[in-house]
Amino acid sequence: MKTITQTYLLLAASAALVAGAASADPFTQADLDRWKAEYMTSVEKGEKLFHGGLKSKNTVSCDQCHPNATNIHPETYPKFQQQLGKVAVLGEMINWCIMNPLESDPLALDDPDMVDLQSYIHWERRGVPLAPGKH
Repeated sequence: MKTITQTYLLLAASAALVAGAASADPFTQADLDRWKAEYMTSVEKGEKLFHGGLKSKNTVSCDQCHPNATNIHPETYPKFQQQLGKVAVLGEMINWCIMNPLESDPLALDDPDMVDLQSYIHWERRGVPLAPGKH
């Protein structure tokens, strides 16, 4: 009986730990408002970068090939990209464009400018269903 009780207590404690680790902290409307404002700041920065703010070595800007970012289709990533010869995430394709048409140095995938560019690109396509791998 003692072994069954110990096993039960161990299982109950384990379940409590797992449940506690899996639950998110509660958040308020003020949290949501702050997070939305921070995201929109990122979108605005990305829009400026997209429309000439990357200071490419040859003065080409993203919007010359992709007006308003609408034909980038971020909802289709990750997908196979012929230019890269592999399945790629959006940031890798952005870097291909930065290195080729813009003839500039690539950004780290966690660079704030890369995050801002992706925020803007996704914002422009908000509401479009996800379709990973689609061409």
